[in-house]
Amino acid sequence: MPVEDVPAAQRQIIRAAREMGKPVVVATQMLESMIKSPVPTRAEVSDVANAVHEGADAIMLSAESAVGDYPLEAVSVMSRVSIKEEGDRSLQRSAAQSFTPHATAEDAISAAARQVSETVGAKAIVTFTTSGATALRAARERPSVPIMVLTPNTQVARRLCIVWGLYAVKTKDVESFEEMYEKAKRMALRHKFVKGGDRIAVTAGVPFGTPGATNVLHLAWISGEELKGWD
Repeated sequence: MPVEDVPAAQRQIIRAAREMGKPVVVATQMLESMIKSPVPTRAEVSDVANAVHEGADAIMLSAESAVGDYPLEAVSVMSRVSIKEEGDRSLQRSAAQSFTPHATAEDAISAAARQVSETVGAKAIVTFTTSGATALRAARERPSVPIMVLTPNTQVARRLCIVWGLYAVKTKDVESFEEMYEKAKRMALRHKFVKGGDRIAVTAGVPFGTPGATNVLHLAWISGEELKGWD
C-alpha cells in the first residue's frame, strides 16, 4: 500500500483486534536507529508512544535487541516511553471507553467486572480460565486495575503474558464456588496485588473447567489473614 496509508491501516488493525478481543502486537523498526546509536530519534519515540496510545497489547523490538550494539538501552527506552505514555490521564480516559460488549453472558460479566471494580475501588480483577477466553474478554475492557489470571494450563499462562494488563499464574483448577473464592483471595495476596482491607472482583465460569463459560462475578474482601496455614 502507499506509505501514507500505513498509519491509518495500523490504527484500524489495532482497533479491529481490540474489538474482537484478540492480542495485537506492534513490531519491527520501532527503534531502528538504536541498532547503531545509543539514543533513538524523536520520530521513533513518537512511534512507540503512538502504538501504546492506540491500544496495542505489546510492542516489540527485533534487530535492536537481537543484533544491535545497544540492546539494553533499546529495551530501557521502550520501557520508559511505554510507562510514561500509559500514565497519561487522557490515555487512561480513552482506554476506559471500551467497545460495546457482544450480546453474551460472558461479555456482559467482563464488562461488569470493570465497572464494578472502578465503582467500589477494587484493587484487582481475578479471573479463572482454562482456555484463556475469559482473560481475553477481561483485557478487552481495559480496566484501571490489574487482571490476575489463574489457569491450570501452562500453555495458556504463557500465551497470555503478552496480553494487555494480564498477570498469568499457573495453579490447580478449582472445583467449587467456595474454593474459587478462597483461592482468588490467597493468590491476590500472595502476589502482592492487595493487602488487608482491600477488595477484589472475581470472575469465573460455572461449572468449573468449562472453557469460555464466564457467568460468575463476585466481590471479595481481603482480611490479610488468608495465607496463614498455607505454604
